[in-house]
Amino acid sequence: MAAPAGFEAGAGHPRVWLLTSFRAGDNAQVLGLAEALGWPFEIKRLAFRKTEFITNRLLGVTLAGLAGDGARSLAPPWPDLIISAGRRNEPVARWIQAQARPARPVRLVHLGRPWADPRHFDLVITTPQYRVPAQPNVLTIGAPLHRVTAARLAEARQRWEAKLAALPRPWIAILVGGNSPPYVFDAATARDLARQANALARRSNASLLVTTSPRTGAAATSALREAIAAPSFFHAWTPDPDANPYLGFLALADRFIVTGESMSMAAEACSTGKPVDLFDMGWGWSAMRPPGHPGLGPSRGFSERFAPKRLQHWALAHLLPARVRRDVRVILRRLVAEGHAGWLGDDAMVQRNPPPNDMAAAVARVRALFAPR
Repeated sequence: MAAPAGFEAGAGHPRVWLLTSFRAGDNAQVLGLAEALGWPFEIKRLAFRKTEFITNRLLGVTLAGLAGDGARSLAPPWPDLIISAGRRNEPVARWIQAQARPARPVRLVHLGRPWADPRHFDLVITTPQYRVPAQPNVLTIGAPLHRVTAARLAEARQRWEAKLAALPRPWIAILVGGNSPPYVFDAATARDLARQANALARRSNASLLVTTSPRTGAAATSALREAIAAPSFFHAWTPDPDANPYLGFLALADRFIVTGESMSMAAEACSTGKPVDLFDMGWGWSAMRPPGHPGLGPSRGFSERFAPKRLQHWALAHLLPARVRRDVRVILRRLVAEGHAGWLGDDAMVQRNPPPNDMAAAVARVRALFAPR
């Protein structure tokens, strides 16, 4: 069989570049897909100027938004495949593809929501909250891709089990995200999370394993730490990966509480097949629970409902063009409806099954780009 056009015959695999930047969730998806493909890859870590939005929107296919030495690493030999995620990386991927033509066709795979028309990519792998229109080159999966595998969980279990052994079981892990408009994780929200987690721990005679993330602010972290009343292990996020117990918690916890603004953490927790409780960070029009749900919180006062930041969030959620909006509730409500998760505070306690293996479908579609023609 002939090799696909542009593919280096005899190399045995495509040359793969990963475009990563500052968003940990985007980078995890890109790395997860690359690792699942099993092809060697090279990571291009990019930084961007503060003006990148303007230059990228005006020029489209450009490196003008890059800061530092990022552009110097983008040179021949060009890759066969680029995997990217996030708005900032789109113009860079398309620039590389343009430079390689016509001698070398570079396949572009973009994860999440493309700001450019999807036709500019060979494959877009997206999730329902972005509402990307159905097209032959668009694969819509149930939740974000991730790097959680049985092998990584087994390794994390060995590293962390002894460190947590003094805490009484069962263990409930609290996976904490942060601000993500229209959702705000401030000190008051942190205390509410702690109140509900403490109540669940008391009912279950459980310990709490708490970890924050890069998006968790200092005030919210402090408030959460002070409000946790159950036996606990508390990790405030640092850049040191060796100190991060996140994978250990996924491997060892018997149940999870996840702040609902993080699709990645929700997907990773659900992948374990253990009970997952989603913490609703919204209220009023931004409530994560569906309308009419008995767990919806009470209405708030005039000053909160019409605060400038709240009005700004409403405008962003309702007035922007549909193609640049997102609604995480689409995924959260589907996870609950399909029995993969529940809402924190609901009484039901059921053993839940993990969602379908979206990674397998994504890998198959990427490999199909290199099938002999």
